[in-house]
Amino acid sequence: MRTTELLVKNLKVSFATPKKELMAVRGISYQLHQGEILALVGESGCGKTVSALSILRLIQEPPGKIVSGEIIFGGKDLLTLKKKELQDLRGKDIAMIFQDPMTSLNPVLTIGEQIVETILRHTVLSRKEAKEKSFRLLEQVEISSPKQKLSQYPHQLSGGMRQRVMIAIALSCSPHILIADEPTTALDVLIQAQILSLLKKIKNETQMSILLITHDLGVVAEVAERVMVMYAGEIVESGSVSDIFRSPRHPYTIGLMESIPTLDSTLQKKSKLREIS
Repeated sequence: MRTTELLVKNLKVSFATPKKELMAVRGISYQLHQGEILALVGESGCGKTVSALSILRLIQEPPGKIVSGEIIFGGKDLLTLKKKELQDLRGKDIAMIFQDPMTSLNPVLTIGEQIVETILRHTVLSRKEAKEKSFRLLEQVEISSPKQKLSQYPHQLSGGMRQRVMIAIALSCSPHILIADEPTTALDVLIQAQILSLLKKIKNETQMSILLITHDLGVVAEVAERVMVMYAGEIVESGSVSDIFRSPRHPYTIGLMESIPTLDSTLQKKSKLREIS
């Protein structure tokens, strides 16, 4: 039986508006096991990114607020940690990569400086050792000419290369958990496949647990072992990828499956969209 790396219990997150408080995440619960890729899938606005940001308490307060719940990691509830404890945990034990690496990377620092900064923040390595590790990390994420790339700035790299850099930064302190929020959405299909292959390779080599946030069922089918389907702030269905794809039960999940493009001409006929009740 696999070890539970992360346990989320009855998590609720709300956002204040001028008129009322809106509940973005409505009491979700799940487990992330060691060495697995768990996908959280749903349409834009369903609450999946908010739920992921809540793990590291990155919700902007106000207007956001974690109303209730527990997020258990390493025997501690992350929602009760003090600011210093949380800062030490971010990047070291739980790391996160985002949809658009261009807005996540510092435009005025070189790639090497940004990786070294993360290593020095969370380890006892010297600056020289951190630079050497930065080189090895770029090799690990399959970036060509790593020595040259270390001295370049984010705008000098392609979108795929920038995402690889973000993965290298995330791996720099050997975290137990990687949260990947739509890591391939801004990339073309070929680069998407390369990034997904890289995530699988890293998981297999390190036994890192990965929480993959996506709206793309193709991505889920390619890399995930289990999947949770989120709709209107709730997890409406969960199970192994094979079970969910073979026999979805919730109307929203069925609708998602029917939205997948197919070459089968019988499924290309115009039909009325399914109502979700």
